[in-house]
Amino acid sequence: MALKKYKPTTPGQRFKLISAFDDITTDRPEKSLVAGKKTTGGRNNEGRMTIRNVGGGHKKKYRIIDFKRDKEGVPGKVKTIEYDPNRTARIALIYYADGEKRYIVAPHGLKVGQEIKAGKGVSPEVGNAMYLNDIPFGTIIHNIELRPGQGAKMARSAGSYAQLMTRDGKFAIVKLPSGETRMILKTCKATIGMVSNVDHGLEKSGKAGRNRWLGRRPRVRGVAMNPVDHPMGGGEGRASGGHPRSRKGLPAKGYRTRSKKKASNKYIVERRKK
Repeated sequence: MALKKYKPTTPGQRFKLISAFDDITTDRPEKSLVAGKKTTGGRNNEGRMTIRNVGGGHKKKYRIIDFKRDKEGVPGKVKTIEYDPNRTARIALIYYADGEKRYIVAPHGLKVGQEIKAGKGVSPEVGNAMYLNDIPFGTIIHNIELRPGQGAKMARSAGSYAQLMTRDGKFAIVKLPSGETRMILKTCKATIGMVSNVDHGLEKSGKAGRNRWLGRRPRVRGVAMNPVDHPMGGGEGRASGGHPRSRKGLPAKGYRTRSKKKASNKYIVERRKK
């Protein structure tokens, strides 16, 4: 996985730093695992804008991903590593021994032709899905379930990973990408390794048009607005706007929005760092 820098032949190319896509082996998705996807442009069922800064963008098709990894006892072979417009990570097409095909989120280091497995009695190698009860301490994991059989919910984006710290009773204690340490049932599954496309966070689009291709419309800063439009608007000259907050007045930095009565609070061993 490498980044590609361009010669400054135009203003848009000058600071452009994007993926070289050298890890991708095909540009045609598997037809049986593709579904249509409609965009809303940020409008609700009445046609009113409910989300700002959304609209346009390139037409996409959704790739159906296997987050449950419930194909236990059947080995699969990696056929291709592909680009997915719906997520930051790469995806891998798996051909299973019984003839079925599935997409999974590709871990970093997964190669075409490699064999992967899921379930009990599986070795802790990159791409294998195992129960938290069977994974060795200190192992780097991703695609972690929160409830058994629910499918992966945590550590799914490019370059992210968690670490299995220890086990206590019926729970495994996992350190998440945010720095939070949390208890998860040992009967939940996780995949070995870190998520692919690790350099995604270093990418620079180079121009505004590239954001438009992704369906992102221009975003006006609150400071540039009038007092009637935003809590940070108005003031004489170029006023900084005081305390950073959202349009609805919710503080933006350091203010905790998590409910103190949330049921899952009891599973958090250590909160994430500020």
